[in-house]
Amino acid sequence: MNHIELRPMLPEDWPFVSKIYAEGMATGYATFENKTPSYDAWNNSHIANCRIMAFEEDQCLGWAALSPVSSRCVYGGVGEVSIYISTEARGKGVGSKLMQALITQSEENGLWTLQSGVFPENTGSIKLHEKMGFRRIGKRERIGKRDGVWKDNVLFERRSKVVGID
Repeated sequence: MNHIELRPMLPEDWPFVSKIYAEGMATGYATFENKTPSYDAWNNSHIANCRIMAFEEDQCLGWAALSPVSSRCVYGGVGEVSIYISTEARGKGVGSKLMQALITQSEENGLWTLQSGVFPENTGSIKLHEKMGFRRIGKRERIGKRDGVWKDNVLFERRSKVVGID
């Protein structure tokens, strides 16, 4: 990868976001979803100020965003990570750049904890989370079905060292 440009996600980026999301779905180990949501559904379920795109020239390499884990105010500083890398860009450092930017942006917006649930087969995502300071906190067994098959989720958490420390 030559020069990776990170920038905020805009509504007009939805074609890139949905294409890369569909590539992740096609692996069978990126999400429980099996249908790409509409932009409105996706937009309404993600935090507006924690969305990042990665580009190299005009090619979209990936994206990262946060969703709230609960509507209860006590969990207002906790976000769930979504990070998706295009098929062509996987394993080339794009995920690390996006994740670092997402961590920084989350802290700038007052979030003290980031969480992720990752399928055990998604070794690339597991390595990324471990590399970026997330700790494995457990595993939910047979938590949901994907294409009729029960799937486990490995749980990761990253607590900020600058937000929510008092």
